[in-house]
Amino acid sequence: MINEVLKIDNLKKIIGKRTIVSDICFELKKGEIFGFLGPNGAGKSTTIKMIVGLSKITEGSIYVGGCSVKDDFKGAMRNIGCIVENPDMYKYMSGMDNLKIFAKIYEGVDESRINEVVKIVDLERAINDKVKTYSLGMKQRLGIAQALLHSPKLLILDEPTNGLDPAGIKEMRVLLRKLASETGLTVLVSSHILGEMQQMCDRVGIINKGKIITIKSVEELLNMTKEDDKTIIVLESDDNDRAVSLLTSININSSLLGDGVHIETTKERIPEIVTTLTTAGIAILGMDKQETQSLEDVFMKLTGEGK
Repeated sequence: MINEVLKIDNLKKIIGKRTIVSDICFELKKGEIFGFLGPNGAGKSTTIKMIVGLSKITEGSIYVGGCSVKDDFKGAMRNIGCIVENPDMYKYMSGMDNLKIFAKIYEGVDESRINEVVKIVDLERAINDKVKTYSLGMKQRLGIAQALLHSPKLLILDEPTNGLDPAGIKEMRVLLRKLASETGLTVLVSSHILGEMQQMCDRVGIINKGKIITIKSVEELLNMTKEDDKTIIVLESDDNDRAVSLLTSININSSLLGDGVHIETTKERIPEIVTTLTTAGIAILGMDKQETQSLEDVFMKLTGEGK
């Protein structure tokens, strides 16, 4: 019995004289949501392209549902559903007509299966409307319905929340958790929205410069780089750039993060931080202590993106 839905072993991609990814190894189990994270150019998309057969494997192996992408391409692809960013649909046709067209690509996908996936993605009320009337979130759900028509074991989503508003992002998260828990679908999702990945994923793999840095559960990642004596503070001021420069000059680890200043220090140095900034004429507009670090914090540390 095959336990791994996806198994990647010593995967390498070389283009010309340049090694794009190397020594990529990981396995995904049934019903798992796996977050694939990395800076732009880290090798995420290249790895995904090799999994779905859009890019040739230089070295190593990929198995999907026990089928080798190299030796049994058709069998491997039968186990994969995939969406890269926004799915392409015939906008002048209804959602149902789009699904019927795509259903003809696969063997054994009948009308009952089409109705089943429509129900799964909660599009029953809008499925007979033209796609051009759909919101972006509805189009994404229709795309997932299309990807699920042939009952794949693995769903791959590359930046599925691009362009979605907060409500649409939450709907996507709820849908993917439902699919994983109720149908046993394995999901590999690549995204830059780290806060959402933190809430959605069971495990996360971080890739940088073509190599896997670490693969751990979200909980393990959030605890792995935090020192017990360190306090994490998010500070907002009227001049965050200058605040970072001043704090760095007195050897306090700080960086810009979102709309604030991310500070790692000890409790004993907090009064010094306040005094340094106020003496320099920088107004402190808010200061919050984080009891635990976020996935974004860990990502910045492991990839060096916070430097």
